[in-house]
Order: sequence, then C-alpha cells, then structure tokens
Amino acid sequence: MKWNHKVPKLTVVGAGPGDADLITLKGIKALQSADVVLYDALVNKELLDHAPHAEQIFVGKRKGCYTYGQDQINELIVARGHSHGHVVRLKGGDPFVFGRGAEEMEYAALHGLITEFVPGISSSLAVPGYQNVPLTKRGSSESFWVITGTTKDHKISGDVELAAKSTATVVILMGMGKLAEIVKLFKQEGKHELPVAIIQNGTTPEEKVGVGTVNTIETIVKDQNLANPAIIVLGSVVNHREQILSLQEKINIESSFVAAS
Repeated sequence: MKWNHKVPKLTVVGAGPGDADLITLKGIKALQSADVVLYDALVNKELLDHAPHAEQIFVGKRKGCYTYGQDQINELIVARGHSHGHVVRLKGGDPFVFGRGAEEMEYAALHGLITEFVPGISSSLAVPGYQNVPLTKRGSSESFWVITGTTKDHKISGDVELAAKSTATVVILMGMGKLAEIVKLFKQEGKHELPVAIIQNGTTPEEKVGVGTVNTIETIVKDQNLANPAIIVLGSVVNHREQILSLQEKINIESSFVAAS
C-alpha cells in the first residue's frame, strides 16, 4: 500500500551497533520511505544513503554536547510529522534498550502521529559477539544482566551491586565513567580474578578491545586509552574469546604448513 504522506507518522528504527550491515531489511525499507530522518551520533552515516530524498537532521550528542535536548527532539518529531509526513527516528543499537525510543513514540502518539517500531540489533549482544564473547555458554553462564552504568542522576545503577552477587554474565553500557566503582563492587564479592572485556567502538573499523580481570582492568584501560563509547563485559564467558583465537591461530599455522608443502 502506498503511504499517504499527508498522514503524520513516526517510525522508530534501530540502526544496530555500528556496522552498517547490521540494520534489518525492515529498517532499510523504513528509511527508503522516509520524508525526514532524525539520527543520533552513534548511527553509521552510511545508512543515510538509504534515504537520499529525505530531510536529514542530526539530533545526537557528542562528548556531552547536545544539538537538541530531548524535549526539542520530541517537538521536532511532531512538527516534522505534521508538516512532512513520515518521520524516521534512527537510533543506535535497539531503541528499546536504553534508547528512549518508547518515550518518543509515546509523545508522538499523544500528539496525533501514527507510530511504528522497527527493532535493532542491540550493542549489548552484538558488540561482545563480534569479539567472540557469548553472553551465555553451557556450563559457564546461565543468564545475563544488561545494565546502564550511569543513571539519569549521574550515579551508578544499584543493579550493578545486585549483579555482582550473581553468577550471570554482566554487560554494562555507559559505564566507563563508573569503572572504579564497578570494580570495587565486584571485589567486595571476592571476584578479583573474574574475566573482564572492555570493547570500544564495537563492530566499527575503530574498534578497540581490552581484556583482563577485575583486578587488572583499570590498568589495562589506562594503558590502552580506552574510553566511551564502550561496553563492559564481566564473566567467565570472556575466556571463550581467547579459546577461539588460540584455535584460529592453530588452524592458520596448520593451513600455512600445508600450503608450503
């Protein structure tokens, strides 16, 4: 059915964690039908090529500087919906995982816009996965927590303390500024040797990885100059990465030997 551009509509689309290939086909179709695209800082700009005829407006945040505040973004969605038609709100990862997508949809619906949601691949899953870190593994981890490291009050989430007591894999987003506090909580539970991976700019060409333990990770972060945007993964599943890398190295050596024979 051809979309009537006089009817105001908002589609909140998850862009995935950074690699442009990780957006869904449904997300691409939404971009192709957009009259306006409002996109965030962590969105791969290659995705905007799928909306060449749409007005494209950057509404993200870089290094703490806002182009638009959240209230202004909400108002812009509604204004452009009524004046242009189909607004696509393109957000990194999955907009329903610490992405405020639900809030924007609610505001748009209250102001007369039809709303639709297109899920994205969450960075909490894909970024560790790209580094061969599974969030669950039989015999190692039966569950996982995904927690925001910093709340709207700029404090560490109380859920981190609860997660530190569990045997689950713990994935912390937006937590680099609270790393010292996170480490302290895990040490209080006697988990000094628990493996930790920190992945910066995951799934992009600028990706950087630091792997250590609760005891060593702060030094590793300093030595490798790791910073936001980054994901912190704590759990024995981090060891899977080294196992895979070792096996791949062995395969490569054997393949080189066969080729040279």
